[in-house]
Amino acid sequence: MSRSLVIAAAFAALAASASAQTVVPAQSEIAFVSKQMGVPVEGKFKKWAAQVALDPKKPEAGQVQLTIDTASASFGAAETDAEVPKANWFNVAKFPQASFQSTGIKAAGAGKYEVTGKLTIKGSVRDVIVPVAVTQAGAASTAVGSFTIKRLDFKIGEGEWADTSMVANEVQVKFKLALNGLAPL
Repeated sequence: MSRSLVIAAAFAALAASASAQTVVPAQSEIAFVSKQMGVPVEGKFKKWAAQVALDPKKPEAGQVQLTIDTASASFGAAETDAEVPKANWFNVAKFPQASFQSTGIKAAGAGKYEVTGKLTIKGSVRDVIVPVAVTQAGAASTAVGSFTIKRLDFKIGEGEWADTSMVANEVQVKFKLALNGLAPL
């Protein structure tokens, strides 16, 4: 009986690895939009890693994990980029990474999924729900989505920057992940 369990576990591991997709970083991005004095300002994370395992026929068995290098946050302006790693913002010295770990995936229509998970930034963990739309063109797939967080929930912009009249509390997180190896939708 225990030998059958070992064989079953080995097949399950093979099935799980077979459904893993390869993320194509050069065609992917993770961005964020904040409002400063009411004006939208977009930034991007330049360094991150993602692991995606999704079977469109059984999305509940899937998993998504992202790890983001917080020091790679960039608004494209040298003065702002120099402030972002500091303690009041991402505190990169103490919290070099942010992460997302899915806790569930469910179908939400043709090519649409609802991914629930734990978002961790600066040691604060929050549950988030991320709507994701997947499109396919041949063997290539693209997963896109966005969701909004409250930066102060994660202690982003402490001290004088906690005033939301200068920098809004809501931050939109947007992503596009180019994937190879996803089964047909």
